Amino acid sequence: MTAPAGSAVTPSTTGELPRARSRKTRRNAELALLALSMAVIAIYSATIEINLVETVRLDFWLPTACLAAVFLGMHLVIRFRAPYADPVLLPMVALLNGIGVAFLRRLDLANVAPAERLDFPVFAGTGGRQLAWTLLSVALAAVLLIVLKDHRVISRYAYTLGLTGIILVMIPAVLPRAYSEINGAKLWIRFGGFSIQPGEFAKLALLSFFAYYLVRKREVLSLASHRFLGIDFPRGRDLGPVLMVWALSLLVLIFEKDLGTSLLYFGMFVVTLYIATERVSWLIIGLLLFFGGAFLAYVLGGTIGGPFANFYQRAEVWLDPFADPYGDGYQLVQGLLGLGTGGLFGAGPGGGQPGHVPEVHNDFIFSGIGEEIGLFGLTALLLVYLLIVERGLRAGIVGRDSCGKLLARGLACTLGLQVFVIVGGVTGLIPLTGQTTPFLSAGGSSLMANWLLIALLLRISDAAGQPLVAGSTVRPPGAPAPAPMKLHGAPTEVIRP
Repeated sequence: MTAPAGSAVTPSTTGELPRARSRKTRRNAELALLALSMAVIAIYSATIEINLVETVRLDFWLPTACLAAVFLGMHLVIRFRAPYADPVLLPMVALLNGIGVAFLRRLDLANVAPAERLDFPVFAGTGGRQLAWTLLSVALAAVLLIVLKDHRVISRYAYTLGLTGIILVMIPAVLPRAYSEINGAKLWIRFGGFSIQPGEFAKLALLSFFAYYLVRKREVLSLASHRFLGIDFPRGRDLGPVLMVWALSLLVLIFEKDLGTSLLYFGMFVVTLYIATERVSWLIIGLLLFFGGAFLAYVLGGTIGGPFANFYQRAEVWLDPFADPYGDGYQLVQGLLGLGTGGLFGAGPGGGQPGHVPEVHNDFIFSGIGEEIGLFGLTALLLVYLLIVERGLRAGIVGRDSCGKLLARGLACTLGLQVFVIVGGVTGLIPLTGQTTPFLSAGGSSLMANWLLIALLLRISDAAGQPLVAGSTVRPPGAPAPAPMKLHGAPTEVIRP
């Protein structure tokens, strides 16, 4: 039989919920937001050209066009491979990534004599390399989305990923300084003219293992032995995993000489542990362990030196950067002065002098950008990061499997923690770290790892957004919709509040 003329297809005739019709709407919203992000990047790049070259060259738009093309390709992959994914993640990340590429090109132009800037190639320098890394990183994220059709497959390889993460963390520590150390921190693998930071990929592997382990041990870790000041504390026998990760983070602090990486690893474990158990006591124990270990390293660094000397020096600079403003404290002082010079509105893109800050293309890019876009602009950037974290947490909240829910929230919190660590170091809130600002700083390792992180969030949010089918509570990602249920020959419909 055919439907009567003029009849419309409704959820009651298809067996699917009204939520299923949001697939096209989500992707169209994503495309519109992506176009807006590219427009902002184009305006930002044009303003840099006016301030540094005193004209807008005909080819200034080429880097932005390349970014738009690769982000559009990623959008198409999401549209066909993850149609129910969150529509906000890609445009927000594209905005940050594009601003980072444009600012690095701005630094390249500033390093060239004014008379030669007009002829400076648009794809040269650090900005050109960052553009190439962006193309590769987005391509890897797209491949992950295509290959990983169901995020639950990750749990099958949880222990392998955990072991891989530990190995990646430890490789720089055992390598000679000539092959692993940059700016006093042993975080790299260097050979020839190529370098990679394995710790950026280790955090993804370790998070996958943490999510799998904590989901299965959640009930045990939630048990309380006694109550103190209204807080239930865990049993002593259950502190083993926390103590092991704490010891690992201290080894990173001692042998790799980097507080930021140590704080990131330990912090992401404690946060995921708190999310899994909802016990505030784990946060208290984690904070006491970490700050106790850091204080011990500081005291030992001031007395015996050795592997603690680098951390002691950074802590001393943090306590009083102006004690030696032209020596050890020069980098932090210049970064603080740059932020202060920017004021509320900044000097404008291309109008500041970020070149006075050492490592402005990497560790201190937040300070360099802040000088030119001011406090209001930096607040907007931080809100973009906050929005990405919020959407990641939302994907974890609405997810349908425990491991995916915990993994999504762990990924989102790790990204937020990394931003806190680097921004805290630049602003003097905590000692300086060797972390990079996600999607802004120059470097391929951080960019690739963070784009893979976003791809995982997109895959989990797609699974969470899959439409429920009448008579079914869970529809596996990519699985065909079952036939609608009928009661006495009449189509039925499930109404969700």
